[in-house]
Amino acid sequence: MTTGAAARLRGLRWLLTGLFTALNATGVLLVGWLLLDLDEQKGEQALDADLRRVPPLVVRHLEFKGGDLDTRGLFGDSITVECPQFAVLPAGEGRFDPYVSGMSCVDVDLAVLSELANDAVRERVPQSAYVHATNGKLVRVYAQPFISADGPYVGAVVAHIDAQQEKDRHDRRVLLVALGCVILIGALGGTGHFLSGLAIRPAAIALEQHEEMLNGIAHDLKRPVTGLRALADTAMRNPGSMGKVLPRIMRLAKRMGGIVSTQLMHAKFEAGVQQLAIQSVQLDQLVSAVVEDIPADGARITFTAVPTRVDADPDLIGRAVENLIGNAVQHGHLPGSDPVVHVSVANGRVVVADEGPGLDTVAAQRALQRFTSSGGSTGLGLYLVQRIVHAHGGTLGIYRSETGGAIFEIALPTGRR
Repeated sequence: MTTGAAARLRGLRWLLTGLFTALNATGVLLVGWLLLDLDEQKGEQALDADLRRVPPLVVRHLEFKGGDLDTRGLFGDSITVECPQFAVLPAGEGRFDPYVSGMSCVDVDLAVLSELANDAVRERVPQSAYVHATNGKLVRVYAQPFISADGPYVGAVVAHIDAQQEKDRHDRRVLLVALGCVILIGALGGTGHFLSGLAIRPAAIALEQHEEMLNGIAHDLKRPVTGLRALADTAMRNPGSMGKVLPRIMRLAKRMGGIVSTQLMHAKFEAGVQQLAIQSVQLDQLVSAVVEDIPADGARITFTAVPTRVDADPDLIGRAVENLIGNAVQHGHLPGSDPVVHVSVANGRVVVADEGPGLDTVAAQRALQRFTSSGGSTGLGLYLVQRIVHAHGGTLGIYRSETGGAIFEIALPTGRR
């Protein structure tokens, strides 16, 4: 189930990444297309502005005599020897010989220009178009129709200019914009993946905590459940042993309840929903009750106390003290010897000392981390003790006694009322 949930989370992250990237890529491509279209229009307008100045200057020098076109007025005019070049072509009712300016800027088939001149005369409005020169280069053409002295449209002045350089410039701009879009979309994809990871992180953390809690409960309950099953089997086989078996069953049941409670408390702390029920507590009496309820299991537990009152959550502090004592009973003894645990309370401090091998500084710090126990449990006991104590504004100290044992000290503030 967890694997399926994790896979769905990963799928959700990729889906969010895809949606984020697709939406932003659409915007980027639209902006890029608009920029390129604007650039193309500006280039075309620049070419047309250069072309449109030619026909009015040419028409001003043209005369019709007896139906013939007189172009002698153009002789010596600089417009005939500079680019853009032009041609005066008959169309419609015109029956004169074509005239081509003397400057050869770009070579275009006269038939192509005549076709555009016919279009301009037929539509009676200027015409613009792209055509190809005889060498294959792109050419921009502008044809403006003109009338004879008696009124009808008889031809058109067709100016044309090399547009290949403008096309090459625009193509380079298209390549740069396309490359920029690819890079930007890639960056947006990476950003989307990062943001989608942040978006699903709480769910991933909750899923991880859920898995940890289930694994921890399953791991820690395995041994007491096995023991409980064995005791139940013994009681069924030998009803007369019920008196001896029942206390052990009760201790195992209490231990199992403590395991579940510890795991739930850990989950609440990790989720940030653990609430403290602060009240005035007689700390020495609270710890005394915890000591009395802990099954010794062959251990010797001593208790000394000085009356101490603190403001704390009694259930959580009791759980923290119980974990410390249970840890000392389980680990605080040398091989072959029974555990000896000393518990004392004074001035808002609870000290749990054992006579075991003790802990060095590195081992002490490691013991306060999650899942670092070497004794067959999930290692949440000391970690939870530290979380509980810190939630109360206190500190948890771990020391090594002069005789070699470990000392755990809970120090709670006593000034609050």
